[in-house]
Amino acid sequence: MAGRFYDQWQVGDRLVHDIRRTVTETDNLLFSTMTHNPQPLHLDAEAARASEFGQILVNGTFTFALMVGLSVGDTTLGTLVANLGYDKLVHPQPVFLGDTLRAETEVVELRDSRSRPDAGIATFRHQLFNQRDVVVCDCLRTALLRRSAA
Repeated sequence: MAGRFYDQWQVGDRLVHDIRRTVTETDNLLFSTMTHNPQPLHLDAEAARASEFGQILVNGTFTFALMVGLSVGDTTLGTLVANLGYDKLVHPQPVFLGDTLRAETEVVELRDSRSRPDAGIATFRHQLFNQRDVVVCDCLRTALLRRSAA
């Protein structure tokens, strides 16, 4: 199991996730159509070319989902009870087709669960960077994690 239990985290723990992902046109097209998002900036090359960006923008919800997905193996895989929420989500820079993205995580808060003595609540700050080390997505994820059996 790759994830950590609640009691194995400390505030300030930082992780640089090893898995990186180059975003393809297929990723963007499938995600946009699967989620019924008809935004021309994501799907219409001519409309995107005429925009201030001059090219197709990757769907922001795909970008966000990829950031969280890249972090799961190192943070909550096998220890998660439930994700409780996502806060302060921002996309400070656009993502374009062909960008290679990587994620980093920091533990910013830990608190015991009042209703579940076998679990605790961790708040992670996830950041996603492109190949130029520019932050393209940032958010806080609050997760209910199991405690270790020890």
